[in-house]
Amino acid sequence: MLAYQNDNVRKLFNTSGLLYKEMQLKEKLPDLSLDEALALLHQHGMLVKRPFLLGDDFGLLGFKETEWSQKF
Repeated sequence: MLAYQNDNVRKLFNTSGLLYKEMQLKEKLPDLSLDEALALLHQHGMLVKRPFLLGDDFGLLGFKETEWSQKF
């Protein structure tokens, strides 16, 4: 999924979620390594932006009607 998001790990995070805000990740995320950011996503599923759909040749993240309608 990260590759489909142009390697921008921030796009994988649910930035409007309560946990993201409680953990003050807006301030911390820029200073985290890629491994640290991915570990946070792995440990705290509520940080992952949803819906999250990874296909053979695409990755859809968050609901954008035009993108989803093109695939389905």
